[in-house]
Amino acid sequence: MSENDGQRFDRLPATAAEREVAGRATRAEVIEWWVDRFGLSPTTFDDYTFWEKGAGKIWIFASDLPTPVAVEGVGMTFLRTRQEHWKPTTNAVQRFGGAATKNVIELAPDEAARFLAGEDLEPEWDGDWGYLIAAHEVAGEREPVGVGLYVHDELRSVVPKGRRASLSARE
Repeated sequence: MSENDGQRFDRLPATAAEREVAGRATRAEVIEWWVDRFGLSPTTFDDYTFWEKGAGKIWIFASDLPTPVAVEGVGMTFLRTRQEHWKPTTNAVQRFGGAATKNVIELAPDEAARFLAGEDLEPEWDGDWGYLIAAHEVAGEREPVGVGLYVHDELRSVVPKGRRASLSARE
């Protein structure tokens, strides 16, 4: 088995049978996770490649490159793996979460403003615990605004500190 090199991007192997780095997620596992967790269609990711840089930091790229590639960034950060629970990034949820059919919690205007400011909430939710897509209605459409961790009847805002916003809720 090869070792992970945190200074370069390596394409995720398609399947476990092709895995060369112990612990590295596969393309199939990443897609299956999004399908199982959020109900996205597996075809959502047909035109994308997946890359790992560092231990478990998965990036998505709307093109292809030879592997490995030594660059600072490829596409956008997408998912954190190699931890107990995989965590989608805010960017990924905002880009792909609109197509989610499950584990989406819709927030009222005041809740969305508080959530985006980094506050934890106690919303009504009778679904799964774990990472949820937090969404809010904008111009009549459900828009994903970020990632929340739902445990013990609390939705914890995991909006990155640098992306938090102080907003006033409007009806």
